[in-house]
Amino acid sequence: MGQRYHEVLDSVTSELNSRMSRLAASWKADNGEALRVALAPTRDAAHGDFATAVALAAAKAWKRNPLEIAQAIVAEGASNLSGVARIEAVKPGFVNITMAPNFWSDVVLDVLRLGSDYGTSDALASAGPMLVEFVSANPTGPLVVVQGRSSALGATLVAMLRFAGCKTESETYINDTGAQLDLLADSLYARYATLLGIEAAVPEDGYSGEYLIDLARALVARDGDRWLHVPAEERRKVLGRFARDLIVDDQRADLERFRVHFDHWTSETTLHESGAIEKAIEELRTGGHVYEKDGALWLRSTAFGDDKDRVLIRNDGRPTYLAADAAYHADKLRRGNRYLIDILGPDHHGYIARLAALVAALGHPGKLEVLLAQHVTFKRGGETVSMSKRAGDLITLREVMDQVGVDAARFFFINRAPESHLVFDLELAVEQSAKNPVYYVQYGHARIASILRKAAEGRGALVERAAEGRDVGTLGHAAEIALIRRLADFGRTVSSAAEARAPHRLAEYTHSVATDFHAFYTECIVLTDDDALTSARLSLCLATKTVLASALSLIGVSAPDAM
Repeated sequence: MGQRYHEVLDSVTSELNSRMSRLAASWKADNGEALRVALAPTRDAAHGDFATAVALAAAKAWKRNPLEIAQAIVAEGASNLSGVARIEAVKPGFVNITMAPNFWSDVVLDVLRLGSDYGTSDALASAGPMLVEFVSANPTGPLVVVQGRSSALGATLVAMLRFAGCKTESETYINDTGAQLDLLADSLYARYATLLGIEAAVPEDGYSGEYLIDLARALVARDGDRWLHVPAEERRKVLGRFARDLIVDDQRADLERFRVHFDHWTSETTLHESGAIEKAIEELRTGGHVYEKDGALWLRSTAFGDDKDRVLIRNDGRPTYLAADAAYHADKLRRGNRYLIDILGPDHHGYIARLAALVAALGHPGKLEVLLAQHVTFKRGGETVSMSKRAGDLITLREVMDQVGVDAARFFFINRAPESHLVFDLELAVEQSAKNPVYYVQYGHARIASILRKAAEGRGALVERAAEGRDVGTLGHAAEIALIRRLADFGRTVSSAAEARAPHRLAEYTHSVATDFHAFYTECIVLTDDDALTSARLSLCLATKTVLASALSLIGVSAPDAM
């Protein structure tokens, strides 16, 4: 984050804590850790720039009126508070602080000096190493919109965690074993045989999307009619893996296009083939967390908060999905990850408790967090719409990207809390107006770029002067300070949003920055006859452009210089 900004706030916080300690001593009151001062930006500049509720927290423990405590805190004034212009106590017991103008000009200097590193911090460094798993699609068809939302949420969360200093890796899991792969093979065979002139129906519960016709054509091109003359079990194994590999390649291509990149791709098949499942089961057995009943092997998941025990190995000897998850999560933890986050689809709500129980049984209670990416409904002009059915009854991520573009899709998918149902307005996503949030934010960045180009045409030396921030001390207009206040809050916004697993807060922040910039642009002429004033306002434009670009980059959205 900005060095000077935090040095000043740390100094102010330290002095206020000293005042609290002196008050506690003089009043013979308890001054426990819970009463440490925490400064937070005010929502309304009329209440100052920062505020603390420490007096309210102390009131009950100290058995005093909170306003009395607040008044005692501010009694020494602002003279020994670096960067503070005014400190005041207000009902019911808040302490409000207004910063001096040079404090805010230092924020602009910090942005200009640090560039794209501005806002980075070590706020969440102690939380890592962390592994975030998301998407984890079945390799049986194209990525659908819920997986698109999961990918946008996961990628943005990973970016924010890293920005806030948490060592974080991203991973996706390929569910490529079991009955679903056999069903995929049989569905592909039906399309393959039909292409070769032999009528064959897709299995009743099979995959009917037209994408299988493309796979069948690829299979014919590679192998001709070979699989018409091979026993079902033999061809099923080959065709299942053939389809899986092509589908995973397509999924990977869609994710790359969507600007989602994983550090690791893990296959369920490798867990089965490597003996990892047997090893995890033995680890659970050694810990006394499994038992046999009705010929099956069960996990004592109720011992860790689940509503019932779960089967790990069926009575026919086949491992369940939970057994594979045991191996997978044991592997994640064995790699040195201190904390795990799984982002799952909306139909996995009932799976959360059993996964948490599993990780606890493996010796890591409380080290797994599960987020759910809820359903997406598409609308156009107020009407719920169905998108094309090329993938059977699926709505694919690719179709969304084709219709609205990557930028709008990435922004819209995170524009609501993950646990909230998302209504995606396709018409709004392509509308070039202030109603479209991603257009509005990108337009703010493009407008700044246009101002800088215009300034450079005849006053290039002034732009260079602005980049050095030589005149930022002249900034003081209310609209200028409001915009700087917003820029100053960038690093805290990212770290708090990451800690709360709330990427939508970052989308909201970019909209607020754009709003504050547009207000500044309306109220303050940037290119004036006064060189010092113009230089200062160009410095603020450059700083705003930097923060907008950084925030959009974390979301996975481009920051265009022209629109």
